[in-house]
Amino acid sequence: MCRNIKQLFNFDPPATDDEVYEAALQFVRKVSGANAPSKKNRKAFDRAVSKITAATRELIDTLDTSQPPKDRDEEAAKARARSALRFSPPPVIVFE
Repeated sequence: MCRNIKQLFNFDPPATDDEVYEAALQFVRKVSGANAPSKKNRKAFDRAVSKITAATRELIDTLDTSQPPKDRDEEAAKARARSALRFSPPPVIVFE
C-alpha cells in the first residue's frame, strides 16, 4: 500500500494539496491496517489524515534544497519505464 506514496518535494510544479492529501491517506491506511475505517473509527481516521496532511504540507513548504526541481513529466516517464520492465511478461523460450 505505501508503494503508492510518491516523493512530493522539489518538483516543478510543486505538489498540489490533493497529492499531499492522497499521500497522507495512504499513510494512515497503512498504519491503521484499514483501507476504509468502520463507522466507529471514522472520526479518528479522518482526524489523523487531516493532521498528517497539514504536517506534510508544512514540511514540503519549509524544506530547502540546492538541487534544481525535478520535472514531473520526466520522473513519471522514468516510473512508467521501471514499471513496464518490472511487470513485462517473461520472454518465451522456444526449443526446436
